[in-house]
Amino acid sequence: MTLVHRVTLAILLGVAHALGAQTPRATFVSVERDVALEVLDWGGTGVPVVLLAGRGQTAHSFDAFAPSLASFYHVYGITRRGYGASSKPATGYLSDRLADDVLAVVDSLHLTKPVLAGHSLAGEELSSIGSRHSDKVAGLVYLDAGYAYAVYDSARGDFRANVAVLKQRLDRLQRAGNRGDRATMDTIFAALLNQDLPSLQHDLTLMQKWAGQAAPGTPLLPPIRTGIEAAIDDGLQRYTNIRGPVLAIFAQRDPPSGVGSNRQITEEWIRRDRGNVGTFARIVPQARIVVLPNADHFLFDSNKAEVLAAMRAFIDSLPRR
Repeated sequence: MTLVHRVTLAILLGVAHALGAQTPRATFVSVERDVALEVLDWGGTGVPVVLLAGRGQTAHSFDAFAPSLASFYHVYGITRRGYGASSKPATGYLSDRLADDVLAVVDSLHLTKPVLAGHSLAGEELSSIGSRHSDKVAGLVYLDAGYAYAVYDSARGDFRANVAVLKQRLDRLQRAGNRGDRATMDTIFAALLNQDLPSLQHDLTLMQKWAGQAAPGTPLLPPIRTGIEAAIDDGLQRYTNIRGPVLAIFAQRDPPSGVGSNRQITEEWIRRDRGNVGTFARIVPQARIVVLPNADHFLFDSNKAEVLAAMRAFIDSLPRR
């Protein structure tokens, strides 16, 4: 084979590899009876990294980012139930159930302690796994996902999460009453009276205060959703004890000067911040926090190089298995 032929073949193989990297292999994994999830595999070698999409999105939302990540790790993506090509059952949208779906896929693929990286709403699945099964993962990466659905601050409260937990508890109370299970009913009554109702009262007191200060016509309550979106809202839970290594990358549109570019200023701002970033840092004190100024919510696309660098530094720092 001449030099020209070898060079031509190398170029063709390189093009084929690049094209292959852009097109993930799609399979379906059963997570319970009559429920199968779409799973994408972008290939790669080394540490398994599983990408979880945000609300209303599918694993294909990572199509532009995942191939770059697959240059360093073996990268997968999961489309949660209710979206895209995955099954759309009427039930099963409790946060912990969605997280169990992720773990079922991990087990089916025989992945040993993968890194889970979740965007937006997927923060609730990360926190569920970090709270209940941190031993099954090497680390968690929150991609602009460390908000109220992922971490619960009892001092601030969260109306949507508190209403969801109240509904869930009342539903369990009804079922226990139908069974005549008095012991379970007493436990649920205690939780309702000592935790859920006081939390909701706290939320309503704050809302009443805000309502008195807000301009006429200002929306004061979360929007009413229907279908799958309503089921996901009703499945919210309160996570306060996330364990294991954590990286949280936040997109900040208008941060104070120096935040995101100066480490000392950023760390001081995080300590003082009473918003989402500071709340996450306080509830998950072991987390490595990265703030990206002027980034889009889909920060893995708008700030691809920075997100990739932060994820690589975090993943490569994890203990070798």
